[in-house]
Amino acid sequence: MLERKLIFPNVIELNFQAGHIIGCNVYLVFDGEEWLLMDIGYEESVEEIVELVRELDFPLSRCKMLLATHADVDHGQGFALAKQMLKTKLAAHPRAAKLLECGDKLQTFAEIEAQNIHLEMPLVTTDLTVDEGTIIELGSLKIEVWSTPGHADSQLAFRMGKLLFSGDNIYRDGCVGAIDAHHGSDIPAFIRSLQRIRNSDVEWLLPSHGPIFRKDNAMLDKTIARLESYLHMADFGTCAIDWPLMDQWEEEIASGKLPQ
Repeated sequence: MLERKLIFPNVIELNFQAGHIIGCNVYLVFDGEEWLLMDIGYEESVEEIVELVRELDFPLSRCKMLLATHADVDHGQGFALAKQMLKTKLAAHPRAAKLLECGDKLQTFAEIEAQNIHLEMPLVTTDLTVDEGTIIELGSLKIEVWSTPGHADSQLAFRMGKLLFSGDNIYRDGCVGAIDAHHGSDIPAFIRSLQRIRNSDVEWLLPSHGPIFRKDNAMLDKTIARLESYLHMADFGTCAIDWPLMDQWEEEIASGKLPQ
């Protein structure tokens, strides 16, 4: 049996546990012998993850569920195999469930022709849909589901006491999950999700990529301000709500203003 490297009571992060990067952050939350996994990563990592769980002396038969933060390929390509190996259920947001069940490649970033990215997205059935306000009970633990759209319209975060498993909402360096129109990103919704996190009394953020960190309201304020600027930038195409330069151009044309 491996020594369990708990990052918080009842919480193990499997990259940290392994001592090397396996993929996206995969959180094992447990109470007694009952446990669940938040996200799973790529299919090629599933066997290593399952073996690691076994070596940590968690009964594979006591896996309550696999819980998806959203449907992106780097989070969920391995759900089908993990579900089969662990003989457990998959829980996801209703919109993520649709993408996972049809093996959608475009909205999950599995297929990006321009960058020569061509990944498989195995079909997997969602057994339980979860959304804002759902309470997941695990032994004596209660995990509250937050709907935090922005990066994806199905993005979820999960609150457990003072911890927030925050998905692709915010990382320690102030970056956020990719904003892409084809992905269903929504900048105004993203801002509202970040404001919710910023104004909450959670103390620790456990993201889907990179290190865990203490919630920093000053950093979140800077990130929110940056995203607010994105609302008016052509850089973000149809994810922006307007482009003030075009209004200025129309006024200059109407007035006959010459270049200066």
